[in-house]
Formats: sequence, C-alpha cells, structure tokens
Amino acid sequence: MSKYESIFVFSVAAGEEKAAELNAKFKALIEANGTLESVDEWGKRRLAYLINDEAEGFYVLYNFESAADFPAELDRIAKITDGVLRTLIIKK
Repeated sequence: MSKYESIFVFSVAAGEEKAAELNAKFKALIEANGTLESVDEWGKRRLAYLINDEAEGFYVLYNFESAADFPAELDRIAKITDGVLRTLIIKK
C-alpha cells in the first residue's frame, strides 16, 4: 500500500450540484479501493487558461492510500467521465 495525492478539476458548466455528484462518485470509488485519508474541497476557482471553453472549475484534493495498480484505474475512469476537466495523481 502506497500513499497518493490526487487533484481533480470538475466542470461547473452544468452547475455546482453536478460537481458535487462527481466528487461523491470519486470519493466512493477511492474508498472502495483503498483508504481515503482526507478530502479537501477547494471550491470553484478561475482556471489559468480555458479548458473546453470553460473559465472556471471546481477543485478537489484527495489524499489516499491504495495498492499500486489503483491510481492507473482511477485515472482511466476520470478520463472517460463527463464533467472531469483535469486530473493529477502523484505518489507521495
């Protein structure tokens, strides 16, 4: 088991309720495959540049512990999920 840190940027084009639903989805996914240590919701912030013609995103930071193969699966799921603008997963 290794420790990881992940930042997700969710779209706010469909509303902050949709971003909250995505947050809950990924939180449950991490809890099902590892140990979620903390979730830090940074909220809605302005992006440095436009992503998919959007100027704002909802940022969430997850700290978790999981097996070595889970971060790749988490990234794969994030890439195919509508409403996820960007992700970054790093090993601590």
